[in-house]
Amino acid sequence: MTIAIPALLAAVFALVALYIRLAPSDPARWHIALPADTATDCTVSPAKGAARFACPYPEPPAALLARLDAIALATPRTTRLAGSAAAGRITWITRSALWGFPDYTTAQATQTPQGTRLDLFARLRFGNGDMGVNAARLALWTRALSTP
Repeated sequence: MTIAIPALLAAVFALVALYIRLAPSDPARWHIALPADTATDCTVSPAKGAARFACPYPEPPAALLARLDAIALATPRTTRLAGSAAAGRITWITRSALWGFPDYTTAQATQTPQGTRLDLFARLRFGNGDMGVNAARLALWTRALSTP
């Protein structure tokens, strides 16, 4: 009987790990329009399990998102969930190395009279905190975007 409990715990652990890695990602839930109500101070704003960024850029929206898409897809364990540069919005999934926890990052580029406004929103799917991972990813991507 004592062997059954560890085996049961191992089975539950394995099922949870599989669910985390294999749970479907619904674009309707994660590929969402971002509100443009945040300041455009060009700094990453961390929140519990999430991070935001907003900044103006001089280039057209599609060109800016195409560059960001290349940066995002060069990030390990990152794939595109939905959207395109031409559509003006892209959402990526980045998975953690060990457990495969998915984080979702949505980028939206909007033409304004001053140029292109880029809004980014990175958030976790499971849990309550991300230990700053989403903010760090946004900081990395936006630094790469600013590098000529």
